[in-house]
Amino acid sequence: MPCGDAALTVEFAPGIEAAATALALALAADLEATPLPGLREALPTYRSLTLTYDPCVTGFAALRADLLGRIAALRPGAIAGPRHSIPVFYGGPACLDLACLAAEKGLTEEALIALHLGAGYRVAMIGFAPGFAYLSGLPAALATPRRAEVRQRVPEGALGIGGVQASVNSVAAPSAWSYIGQTPLRLFDATRARPCLLAPGDRLRLRRIGAAEFDALAERARRGEILFDPEERA
Repeated sequence: MPCGDAALTVEFAPGIEAAATALALALAADLEATPLPGLREALPTYRSLTLTYDPCVTGFAALRADLLGRIAALRPGAIAGPRHSIPVFYGGPACLDLACLAAEKGLTEEALIALHLGAGYRVAMIGFAPGFAYLSGLPAALATPRRAEVRQRVPEGALGIGGVQASVNSVAAPSAWSYIGQTPLRLFDATRARPCLLAPGDRLRLRRIGAAEFDALAERARRGEILFDPEERA
């Protein structure tokens, strides 16, 4: 559907669905591999893909015709983004809800952490704040409604749960999600050549670390180290 005179959105489903996310990522990858004249940006979400374009070069009708052909030929199962290991400290100022969430779920804190660590995650979209990563793959047992009250400042790097989604905060910001840990990685830094550390389609595994390693890695991150290879693939 058109979004003004310089953008359009392709919707694959009415809500959060794994199949729709896979299609959005596959179409974005296809457009990156063989871009269209006038295309400026492709922005995938859980269920859609928004394209911005130069209306002096192309238009809605031409893009729609091309996209219909691409969608018919998509093979989303073949898309495999880079894989990253994300260090997580389940403690400190971002560990705001671990104890109460474990109690709500009838789990020990260690059992909840094991569930959280054991899942494989994929970056479904970047949104809300620069570099903020929405993750699919959260175990169903950890799904939790958003809190009734919004905290006015959750630290950067905090790992959250909101409904069926998981997340990693890129910057300190307000939130009504539940938070159980923190990574020392800096997901967003405007001074880097690539400001956003993660991108839609990236695959994540979580690695538990202690307070001392968190502090050491946080210091390295402050010095500008990336701390993982963004091109690592399984």
